[in-house]
Amino acid sequence: MNQVSPNIDIAASAIPQMHRFAHKAMATIYEIFIVNDDAGYAHQAAQEAFNELDRLEQELSRFLPNSDIARLNHLAANQPLQLGLEAFECLMLSKRVSEETSGAFDVTIGPLLKCWLNPDKTLRSPSAEELAQARRNIGMQLLELDEAQHTVTLQASPVHVDLGAVGKGYAVDVMANLLREWDIEIALIHGGRSSAFALGSPPEKTGWPLTISNPMHPGQILVHLHLCNQAVSGSGLQKGQHIINPRTGQPLAGKRAAWAIAPDAATTDAVSTAFMIMAPEEIEKYCKQHNEVLALLMTQDENSAQEKFLYFGGWENQRVLS
Repeated sequence: MNQVSPNIDIAASAIPQMHRFAHKAMATIYEIFIVNDDAGYAHQAAQEAFNELDRLEQELSRFLPNSDIARLNHLAANQPLQLGLEAFECLMLSKRVSEETSGAFDVTIGPLLKCWLNPDKTLRSPSAEELAQARRNIGMQLLELDEAQHTVTLQASPVHVDLGAVGKGYAVDVMANLLREWDIEIALIHGGRSSAFALGSPPEKTGWPLTISNPMHPGQILVHLHLCNQAVSGSGLQKGQHIINPRTGQPLAGKRAAWAIAPDAATTDAVSTAFMIMAPEEIEKYCKQHNEVLALLMTQDENSAQEKFLYFGGWENQRVLS
């Protein structure tokens, strides 16, 4: 399967008094663009945001043995585990989006992915018994969350939680809040150009200038965005990967990419992932029920070379099509 990159492009190079900072974390490059007349102060604020990012990775990464998520993934059933605020908030948001999308978003899908994919990420053919066993250990209903105590209790074990589809967006939101505390009023934060939050608006602009391009033909711009106090995220496929539907346990055919706009990056990160699974009529219903969310879906059937683009929500207030 060819790469389907959902990256968001940033067209901000000509903004005056803009300072750009980069940092590697969560297996990608994060960047912060700050508009401020004091370059030194902007640098200090960005560094504090990156320090917070590193701290979040220590709590949210399933690959770090002492993280909250690693401890959760080694937890026995019916034994409550107290989590830090960040991991608990990510699980709460994941459970909410899972319920809102009828299970299309599921951070416990790991056993199902392992069942279908070889180590080199090519598809294998699991037995019915393998699939049945994997499906017994996935689903957000297996996580009982106690808001008062910030604990999680598993209804079955083991459960393998991976916050990769929400953690980057959550980190972007936390960094934006930290910049606000530093009285930074105009900034753009992104994680790997797949999740971004626009804080305020550059001078003499209606918002931060961003573009979304056709992932199959990167020179074709689909949407010009001008975001102010909004987030955008994109989900797609890297080479060799496949979409597994957590609701059916089966791979999806064809190629897909999805983008979402919402007031926060954690939500856009999660729902753009869900939109990769959901049928167009489901996405339309979701956006009508959540009028602050916009969606863009690209589909390409296995037997067609032509991409199809579908827009959902109030795009007439956001987009200028090229």
